[in-house]
Amino acid sequence: MALCAGIWAILLQLALLLFFSPPPGHCQGERSRLQFTQPLYHASVYENSAARTYAASQVRMGIPLQHHSWEVRYRITSGDEEGFFKAEEYTLGDFCFLRIRTKGGNAAILNREVQDNYLLTVKASIKGDTLEAWTKVSVQVLDMNDLRPLFSPTTYSVTIAESTPLRTSIAQVTATDADIGSNGEFYYFFKERMELFAVHPTSGVVSLSGKLDVDTQSRYDLEIQAVDRGMKLYGNNGVSSTAKLFVHVERINEHVPILSIVTLAPVWTEKSPVIAVVTVEDLDEGANGEIEAVSIVTGDLLELFSIERTEMPSEELVDEEVTQKGSREFVLRATEQFDWDSYPFGLNLSLQARDRGTPQKFSAVHTVHLRLSRPAPAEVIFQKDEYEVLLSEVAPPGTVVEAVKLQPEPDDAEYILTPSTDSGFFSINTMTGVISTARWLTQLTQEVFELEVLEVDSDLRVKVRVILEDANDNAPSFAQQSYEVFVNESVAVGTTVVVVTASDGDHGENGYITYSMASLTPLHFSVQQFTGAVTTTQELDFESSVESFSFVVRASDWGSPYRRESEVNVTVHLENVNDNKPLFEKVACVGVISRDLPVGEVITTMSAIDIDELELVKYKILSGNERGYFDLNPDSGVMTLHHSLNTAAPKNSFSLKITATDGEHFSDPMFVNISVVQGKSPPKSFSCTETRVAQRLAEKLLKKAKASSKPKMEEGFIDLFSVNRQTPQFDKSFPTDITVREDVQVGTSVFQVKAFDGDTGVSQRCTCVVL
Repeated sequence: MALCAGIWAILLQLALLLFFSPPPGHCQGERSRLQFTQPLYHASVYENSAARTYAASQVRMGIPLQHHSWEVRYRITSGDEEGFFKAEEYTLGDFCFLRIRTKGGNAAILNREVQDNYLLTVKASIKGDTLEAWTKVSVQVLDMNDLRPLFSPTTYSVTIAESTPLRTSIAQVTATDADIGSNGEFYYFFKERMELFAVHPTSGVVSLSGKLDVDTQSRYDLEIQAVDRGMKLYGNNGVSSTAKLFVHVERINEHVPILSIVTLAPVWTEKSPVIAVVTVEDLDEGANGEIEAVSIVTGDLLELFSIERTEMPSEELVDEEVTQKGSREFVLRATEQFDWDSYPFGLNLSLQARDRGTPQKFSAVHTVHLRLSRPAPAEVIFQKDEYEVLLSEVAPPGTVVEAVKLQPEPDDAEYILTPSTDSGFFSINTMTGVISTARWLTQLTQEVFELEVLEVDSDLRVKVRVILEDANDNAPSFAQQSYEVFVNESVAVGTTVVVVTASDGDHGENGYITYSMASLTPLHFSVQQFTGAVTTTQELDFESSVESFSFVVRASDWGSPYRRESEVNVTVHLENVNDNKPLFEKVACVGVISRDLPVGEVITTMSAIDIDELELVKYKILSGNERGYFDLNPDSGVMTLHHSLNTAAPKNSFSLKITATDGEHFSDPMFVNISVVQGKSPPKSFSCTETRVAQRLAEKLLKKAKASSKPKMEEGFIDLFSVNRQTPQFDKSFPTDITVREDVQVGTSVFQVKAFDGDTGVSQRCTCVVL
């Protein structure tokens, strides 16, 4: 309806223009000439217009009709390569209007950003005549707010100092919009309210509006949106564009390093003794708080001193802050060439520290006065008053036990072991004082060895106490090579069927044993990990499962570095028990027999099954046969007529209650209802309800057969991982000799021995010793 009303409004306007407009002058002189009112018309249409949208023009477009018989047709001949427009004619009175509209069925739509003007050439012709006329129509495509602002780039990142002044411009974001006029004008704003930053709505300049604190927050992720000012094409659902600005805040280098120096009494036996410890503190964070170096500013013209950074302590004793900033402790050393006797009054050194901050800052110069005198020769003694060493009992011959040494050590020191019962198990290097094992110690019951080391020249003695540590060199051993038990199938779940026990010759956790099942398949049994008691986890049934279960129980100690294990085979045989009562194959039998049935004739047959090894079943009539008309064979279950039914006019129906027994258990009773009829009825006819007991028996037998046919993976199990078959082998690249510098420091690694063993587990672990 709204569309029709709009069309009628346009038609009314055209009619008024035609009525009040004077006839064109050229039509008065030439009545037979076909001509447009103007050679060029101007019209406009909005971009993204729907199909059949008419272009608007401020003047009427078309041709005056000089003859009422003219049928004018318009056609666009050029200027519309994409096929966006269609020319239509509309005759009203003596004027044929030219109307330009958008076409339907075109996948493309008008887009001002692609082309904003089309110059169409329109041809007019008269049906059935050769008269033609041409004009041009300039169609201006008007802008709609169909594009949103776009940021370029969409991500910005800046780094600013924590002390940046307020109102400082820190970044600028830029966006563009292909629309024109107010549709192409946009403003910036933060997606979320920000207290520390502000963005200029038109320029996109981001400035600081609050005080920064890197301890509170060192990074800010700002989202800036740009929204144009034009009316949205689809109401208020226009979507703005978003850019991200990452602001990183850095702490400035505010504080200078602070020096503190503590002088020490040097160890004169060292070539470069430490004479002072320098500690530097810097209250800044990060790189600003890291100390680059401490240098000697004045007082060391001959370069007789050096400053070294101390090594980092172990990770267990250092906190996170020290790890990040590095060691802040330095030592002041005197070189070997320095002669303290040349400086009887001492000397002054001026030290200064510098950090790694930006800008770099230096500490105040700190002057330290050094005045030392070489002490008298130190007393020669052993490094320890008494040595106590822990040694593994599996240490091979040649294992280093301890190194005893005099301090200060004379150049010609000679060490020997004082002969004793314990010294025969050890040897000592006379030059270095290194004590090592001379034989295997695993077979000894002795746990403590008392040794005495003598330095020959000084006649000094020191005690060395060697304590053997238990090693996990024994595997658990079971009390039996295998276990075999017989179990009643009716035992309750959780019943203990056997207890396996194992012992271990080691001590402590190396000799502590736990038990576990080593089976690869689920079993009906479990083992208590601490006691070794094997218990049932499921109900046992002789009729539906295998008659014997074989599995492996594993005993593991708690030793280190590898636990040792042993395994034993356990076989559990099930004993059958008469725990099932007989079951009838058919129950609730109803039948009809003739009164003339001969005596001894078979009426029906009872059939019951005992699942317990298919025991023999006996049958018996419990009630309903008080007059003895029927006879039931106790072995076969065949029911026959015992007395004639014609002799004594018995009743017309019988309800016999029958049971079956295996000698110990009775079945649930079943009933046989017999009706006696006369005439030509069939001699006997019975119908019963099937109990499917035979099918269930077959299923149990099949289940048992399948269980018995499964391969027993545990049988023949060999523990390949606990056998030490291979001997260790040195790497082929093992050299026959190595070269070592004479000034190498004690404890320096000079060569790495490589060896391998083809065994697995603890058996592949190699220990190398120097013989």
